[in-house]
Amino acid sequence: MPIKEDVELGRDVRIPHPELVNLYGCTVGDESRIGTFVEIQAGAKIGARCKISSHSFICEGVTIEDEVFVGHGVMFTNDKHPRATTADGRPQQTSDWTLQRTHVGRGASIGSNATILCGVTVGAGAFVGAGSVVTKDVPMGATVAGVPARIMSAVENMATAASAFISEAS
Repeated sequence: MPIKEDVELGRDVRIPHPELVNLYGCTVGDESRIGTFVEIQAGAKIGARCKISSHSFICEGVTIEDEVFVGHGVMFTNDKHPRATTADGRPQQTSDWTLQRTHVGRGASIGSNATILCGVTVGAGAFVGAGSVVTKDVPMGATVAGVPARIMSAVENMATAASAFISEAS
C-alpha cells in the first residue's frame, strides 16, 4: 500500500492516483494536492492548501508551510555529506549521519526540477526558478534562479511575502 497507515492526511487532501505515490510517516495539511510519483518521507510536514506536483521528492526533515507550490520533479536533500558506507566500509546506518532540516515558508513557489539542498530556509512568498539549485537561504519575497541560485529580484514578491508574514503573526 503506497500510503502507509502512519500518514496523517488533513481534511479534503486530494491524491488522484494514491497507488502511484509513496507516503509514509508524514503529515499533509487540509486541502493539499499530491501528484503522481511523489514520495514524502517520515517526519516531513506539508501545510494546508499546498500543491506538490508529480515526480517530487520530499525527504525527512523538510517542513513546507501553507499554500506552497512545489513544481514537477523538485528534489529536497537532508544530508550535507551523503555516503553509502562509513570510513571503515560498513553500510551507513541512521546513527552515522546528521539530519539537516529545511524549511519552506508560506506562499513560496518552487519551480520544476529545482533542487533544494538541506539546511536552508526558503522565505515566505519567495520564488525559486525552474532548474535552480538552492544552496543557501532565500529571503522572504525574493526571486532566485540559477545554479547555484542567486537573487534576481527582492521586491516584486513582497506583497505576497508580507501577506504571509502578517497571517503568521496573527
